[in-house]
Amino acid sequence: MTTAAAACSLLLLQLCGCVAVAAALPMKGGGGGEGAYLRYKDPKQPLSTRIDDLLRRMTLAEKIGQMSQIERENATANVVNKYLIGSVLSGGGSVPAKNAPPEAWVKMVNGMQSGALSTRLGIPIIYGIDAVHGHGNVYKATIFPHNIGLGCTRDPELAQRIGAAVALEVRATGIPYVFAPCVAVCRDPRWGRCYESFSEHPGVVRNMTSIISGFQGEIPASGGRPGAPYVAGQRNVAACSKHYVGDGGTTKGLNEGNTVASFHELMAVHMPPYYNAVIRGVSTVMVSFSSWNGVKMHANHFLVTDHLKNRLRFRGFIISDWQGLDRITTPDHADYLLSIKLGILAGIDMVMIPYTYTEFIDDLTLLVQNGTIPMSRIDDAVRRILRVKFTMGLFENPYADTSLVGELGKQEHRDLAREAVRKSLVLLKNGKPGAKPMLPLPKKLSYGGSVLVAGSHADDLGSQCGGWTITWQGLTGNNLTAGTTILDGILRAVAPGTNVVYSKNPDADFVQQNKPLFDYAIVVVGEPPYAETFGDNLNLTIPAPGPDIIQNVCGSIRCVVVLVSGRPLVVEPFIHIIDALVAAWLPGTEGQGVSDVLFGDYGFTGKLSRTWFRSVDQLPMNVGDAHYDPLFPFGFGLQTQPSTY
Repeated sequence: MTTAAAACSLLLLQLCGCVAVAAALPMKGGGGGEGAYLRYKDPKQPLSTRIDDLLRRMTLAEKIGQMSQIERENATANVVNKYLIGSVLSGGGSVPAKNAPPEAWVKMVNGMQSGALSTRLGIPIIYGIDAVHGHGNVYKATIFPHNIGLGCTRDPELAQRIGAAVALEVRATGIPYVFAPCVAVCRDPRWGRCYESFSEHPGVVRNMTSIISGFQGEIPASGGRPGAPYVAGQRNVAACSKHYVGDGGTTKGLNEGNTVASFHELMAVHMPPYYNAVIRGVSTVMVSFSSWNGVKMHANHFLVTDHLKNRLRFRGFIISDWQGLDRITTPDHADYLLSIKLGILAGIDMVMIPYTYTEFIDDLTLLVQNGTIPMSRIDDAVRRILRVKFTMGLFENPYADTSLVGELGKQEHRDLAREAVRKSLVLLKNGKPGAKPMLPLPKKLSYGGSVLVAGSHADDLGSQCGGWTITWQGLTGNNLTAGTTILDGILRAVAPGTNVVYSKNPDADFVQQNKPLFDYAIVVVGEPPYAETFGDNLNLTIPAPGPDIIQNVCGSIRCVVVLVSGRPLVVEPFIHIIDALVAAWLPGTEGQGVSDVLFGDYGFTGKLSRTWFRSVDQLPMNVGDAHYDPLFPFGFGLQTQPSTY
C-alpha cells in the first residue's frame, strides 16, 4: 500500500469513527424525530439519566399534565392526548360496563394509553384503582377478607401472598397501580373505615405491610436506594400506602375529621406503618382527608414534605385523595386557587382531581406563571412521578399483557381467600358456663336431626363482602358477583342426609313450634355494606332484625352466632343466651371458609386485632389505656382443634 493510500484509509477510519460516535449520542431538540435516539427511552440508561433527559424536554403543560389524575368516565384517548394527562383512575364502582370481563377493561385501558403514547414525548399514563380487599370493582374477581380480618390472622406471610394474588388479578384487567394498602391505625371503631385498618395496634399494622411486598414484589437482597419505589415486573403493581397520616385517630371516629394528638403520639401510633412501607419500597403515598390538630393534611407541609419526603427519604410520589384539594376549604372548592397553592406547596405531587381537570390545569399553570408556585416544586413532583413510571417498566411495557386475563378469579386465588377467611375468624365464646364446648359442630346428626340456619347474613354474598365491592358502598344480595355464601358453605359441609332449614328472619312462633326438630342453630347477622362516611356510627348496635333473631333463636335452641361486621358491635346484652360467638368480620366471596372452621375441618386460630368494648360510652378504648375494661381484650381468641370424623 502506498503512503498516500494508507493516509486515505486512516482518514476514512477516523471519519467512520466520528459518525459512529455521533450516532450513539442523543439527538438534540424536543421530543426527537422518528428514529432519533432518546436517552429516556433507553432502558439501558441509568434511572436518573432517563428522568433528567425526559424532564429537560418537557414543557410546563406537559409537566402539569403528569400531575393530573382524572376519572375514567372523562378519559377518552383524545382527552388524554389533548391535555397530556399523566394518570387515570376508576373510583369505586367506575367500570367500562356492568359485569365487564377483563378483556373489556384491557381494551379500555389500552385505548387511553394509545392517547398518551401519541403525544409528543409519548409518556405513558399510569392507571390506578382501589383494590382494598381484592379487585373489588371487577365482576367475578376474588374478594378477600377486609383488613380488619387479616389483622386477626397475625400472618404477614399470608398478607404477602394475598398481595401477590391481587396484583395478578389487577394486571389481568390491564391496570398497573392500586390504591392499597390502607395502613391506618384505627383507634375508634365508630369510624366508617375501621374495617380497612388491620388493627388498633401500630405493631400489627407494621407487620401487615408485608402485603406491599406482595403487590410490588420483594426488593432483592442487593437492595436499592433507601426510600426508592420498587416494582418487580409485569406481574406486580405499584402500591399506595394510605391515608397519610392519622386518619384512624379522629375525634369520635368521624371520617375526614380532626385527629387531636401530640407530635409524640402521632409518631408513636399513626406514623410507624409508613416507616415499614417506605422500607418496602412503596411506590406512592396517599394523603388523608383528615386534619391533625386542625390543619388539613392536604395542606400540611411539615408532615408531607419535611417528614415524609425529607426525613423518611420517601422517593416515590405523593397523591391526593379524591377531590382532596377541593376539601382544604370549607365549603369544598370555595377557593380553588388557594387550595391548589396550599396542596402543591405542601408537597402533593399528583392530584386526584377527578372531574374538573381543565380548571385544575389552568389554575396551576397560572400559579406557576405568576411565581406563586416555583418551577422547582413542579419539577420535584414530575421527577417523582417519572421515577415510578420508569421503575415499574411502563415505558417498555405500556400496554396490558393479555396473557394474564385468566388470572381474574382463578381457583388458586379463591382457595387462598378461603384460607384467609379461616385464619381471620375469632372465637369469642364456646359454650355456656359448666357446659361442653359448642364448637366444632357435628356434621352428622342422629336420624331425623336438623340444623336451623337463621339471619339476614347467612345467604347474602354482598353483605359478607361489605363496602368497596362492585360499587363504592357495596351491595346486598347474591347477584353482584361470583362467590359462596356462608349458607352455601354450611350446606356443603354437613353430611348427606342432614336436614338444613334456612329461615332469614324466624319469629318467636316459628321457633317455638319447631324447636324440637333442631339439634342446634347457626345465626348469622351483622351490618349492611357501607364505605367511608356512610359507615360512621355512634351507637354500634347490631342492626335490626339481628337482635330479635338472636333472642328468638338462641333463647330456645343451642346456637352459635356468627357476626358479620366491619368492627366490634355491642353484644353484651345477648352474650348470656348465646352458646358460641364467632367474629367473622367481612370475609369476602369465599364463605366456605366460615363453615370450614365451624364444622372442625380446621381449628379456630384468630386473635382480636381490636379491643371488643362493652359499651360505646367507653370509646375510644385501646389496649394500653388506663381505663381499659373490655368485654374481650385485644389479642383474645379461643382456639379449637380440628375434628376427626
